[in-house]
Amino acid sequence: MMKYDLTKAHQVNLKILKEIDRICRKYKIQYMLDAGTLLGAIRHQGFIPWDDDADIVFTRKNYEAFMKVVRRELPDTMELLMPWDFQKGRAFFDFTARIIYKNSRIHEESPETRYYEGKMNHLWVDLFTLDVLPKNKLSSSMTLLLHKIIYGMAMGHRYQLDFGKYSVFHKLAVGGLSAAGRLVPLKVLFWMQRIVALKDRKCRSNLRYYSNYQPDYLYVTLQKEWCEQVEDVAFCDTKLMAPRHWDEVLTWIYGDYKKLPPKNKRVPGHSTAQIQVFDEEETCTELRK
Repeated sequence: MMKYDLTKAHQVNLKILKEIDRICRKYKIQYMLDAGTLLGAIRHQGFIPWDDDADIVFTRKNYEAFMKVVRRELPDTMELLMPWDFQKGRAFFDFTARIIYKNSRIHEESPETRYYEGKMNHLWVDLFTLDVLPKNKLSSSMTLLLHKIIYGMAMGHRYQLDFGKYSVFHKLAVGGLSAAGRLVPLKVLFWMQRIVALKDRKCRSNLRYYSNYQPDYLYVTLQKEWCEQVEDVAFCDTKLMAPRHWDEVLTWIYGDYKKLPPKNKRVPGHSTAQIQVFDEEETCTELRK
């Protein structure tokens, strides 16, 4: 089995997470560790050993509050990267905001990294948003469908499309939507995505969904009460915020989350050989000693 050295990635991601935590506590903003980062906190008291990124999520109110203060609070080594920050809003990667660590590189320079002006060639922490999903099945299905259509159209502004992972039906759908999307200014699609994300905010519904994630994660819906309260959990040498109902969240997303995946599935999403960090950090393991 191939061994991966993710020390540098974990060092940087921990530094970003600590900075997010500092800002949120200063302004009394709630965030929650999410996805594999939440799983790592509960199962490993830190990062999943083979995970090479980090994710947090906010409710809409907390997300908007964080966005108002984060730029002035971040140190010079970090930067808030919004979805419309590529080529003055003319290039699309996804709808997710993220905080990047500028003193890092994850790939050798290529036409794709140049297309995104080098901004996606850093280690980062994703900032996801939870919005209200109608409890009426027809209304909720329409909301999710609109997100998929808008995302498909926005993909027409990507560097390139990878059709290899799609079925024949999805190849036709993505191809048609992306072709149509090239005719629509990307700024209009960003506006449409926000309108759809906010359109149900006054609904009396206990369902929440990830409105700025990729379409393949839209099936994940959380209960409102799972997202309203947080608690501190151990993470490496510090404590970070997690949903108080972390067991329900992890069970819903992963099923038996305490069970480790097969060894051949314990692989990072990026080539660790290409990760470079241009300053020195302590490792998560060292910090716990």
